[in-house]
Amino acid sequence: MGADTPLSLRHPALSFAPELLLAAQDVRVVFFDVDGVLTDGGIYFSEHGETLKRFSTLDGHGLKLLQKGGVVPAFITGRDSAPLRLRLKALGVEHAVFGTEDKQPAAERILATLGLGWHQAAAMGDDWPDLPMLRCSAFACAPANAHPEVRAAAHHVTQACGGHGAVRELCDLLLVAGGRYAALLAPYCACRAAAQRGAAGKPPRCTCRCC
Repeated sequence: MGADTPLSLRHPALSFAPELLLAAQDVRVVFFDVDGVLTDGGIYFSEHGETLKRFSTLDGHGLKLLQKGGVVPAFITGRDSAPLRLRLKALGVEHAVFGTEDKQPAAERILATLGLGWHQAAAMGDDWPDLPMLRCSAFACAPANAHPEVRAAAHHVTQACGGHGAVRELCDLLLVAGGRYAALLAPYCACRAAAQRGAAGKPPRCTCRCC
């Protein structure tokens, strides 16, 4: 890279406090609530009683990256809806429990299935039903819109609110802690045209200042 290459293309721009990364470095599974975490907490009903939900594409891509980084996302929610199931299926999420407020036992069943323990788990929630799960996890996270009691129980409170990038922020943190973030970011920073010329045995020729 040249001396005039933007710093953000030489090194990841994102960083977290060392104590957070240390606490999260062994996480292999993350338990997420849905309403107020993956969504903004609003629940929309059509005239036919159908539930509509809004999801963030930032969060969706973060969940895909998390799985590429070797961390399993799992969702435990007190509600159930067809849009939610479709969204999780599209993201490749294999572990989800719907329609339960008793989240700790549900999480323990998933842990048993994966052969993991609470010391390898993170959790993210926004309200009281999430507290037992958060307190059991090695790393607890809350979105900015979470109830004060939940924020007080968290190792990290995201800058973003639920449904607006909070899940992505936790995904990024875990990928940085696990040493996978930079490697996953690198392909998006490379100049494809220059890479193709190099693969063809020709000198890379790039005008985008990223090579």
